[in-house]
Amino acid sequence: MSSYPAVVLTLIADPDLREQADRVAAAAGLRPVATAGPPSRKAWSAAAAILLDEEMARQCQHDRLPRRGGVSMVVSTEPAGSTWAAAMAVGAQHVCALPAGGDELVRHLTDAAETAREGPRAGRVIAVTGGRGGAGASTFAAALAQTASAALLLDLDPWGGGIDLLVGSESVPGLRWPDLSLRGGRLAWAAVRDALPNHRGISVLSGARHGCEMDAGAADAVIDAGRRGGMLVVCDLPRRMTSAATGTLDSADLVVVITTCDVRGVASAAGMAPVLRGMNPNVGLVVRGPAPGGLRATEAAEVVGLPLLAAMRPEPLLAEHLERGGLRLRRRSPLAAAARTVLAVLPAGAQVGAA
Repeated sequence: MSSYPAVVLTLIADPDLREQADRVAAAAGLRPVATAGPPSRKAWSAAAAILLDEEMARQCQHDRLPRRGGVSMVVSTEPAGSTWAAAMAVGAQHVCALPAGGDELVRHLTDAAETAREGPRAGRVIAVTGGRGGAGASTFAAALAQTASAALLLDLDPWGGGIDLLVGSESVPGLRWPDLSLRGGRLAWAAVRDALPNHRGISVLSGARHGCEMDAGAADAVIDAGRRGGMLVVCDLPRRMTSAATGTLDSADLVVVITTCDVRGVASAAGMAPVLRGMNPNVGLVVRGPAPGGLRATEAAEVVGLPLLAAMRPEPLLAEHLERGGLRLRRRSPLAAAARTVLAVLPAGAQVGAA
């Protein structure tokens, strides 16, 4: 094994900001290597981590460099809307202001270096939350899981009544959250898979009929097991920031906000957007029709301040189907189409198939 420290690419034009970033990289035990322009695909993929500024993020996105883990954007002032948009476009997991956020960036780089030593994690994590109550976040989370070819559907909403009722797996034997006594640690995906109910090819870890808040360490352990097992892990989050929800938002590859296409839904989502974006730059919006006032999805996204991932027509007879056997997508359903569009945003490696 080489004794040289792992490399972090620093793609930062400003000399003072680059010098600060280099010091942080050294504190994390990484060797900073600066490049004047966008790197080759090989260099981009081989580095343990990437540090870049807003300008270089846009150039890397323009060059269609593949999304990957361990990417952080550094700024010298409070991030503006254009900064968040650039971070989302390039797939940065964190936005850190230097020098104030130096300690935070050290932690992110240390995690990236550890992940690089362990080898890439094949699975991906999507967190789904509602821009307002009743927006359909749980339904869309289930649709994402059904659309992927290998998925773990994780219910992290203590007050949702159990996502097993939504997908129709309430009678399938297996563990639910109240049955688990985990407090963190590393779990084998095979053991988790065998313990959970499997419904139409999806492993489902559901909540209970009564409020039972999920332990953050246990949620992190189950998510990590699914990710290492090569699964798409879809997490249905509550609108209230529980400890499990906060940890999931921080580690997710993509955060999806669902909103209805009306004034109240858009206003509520606009209030949530800055909070979510402060935890994870990779936040996008799905707008669900109908639009009773004629509001367009692009207009809704502009007001909310998040990139538009998908606009979705109403799903015919959805309420009736959910009451009679749970969600089951047709190939041409609006939900399935929107789910495929969102899954296409994920970094390479997520296993995506047909519904």
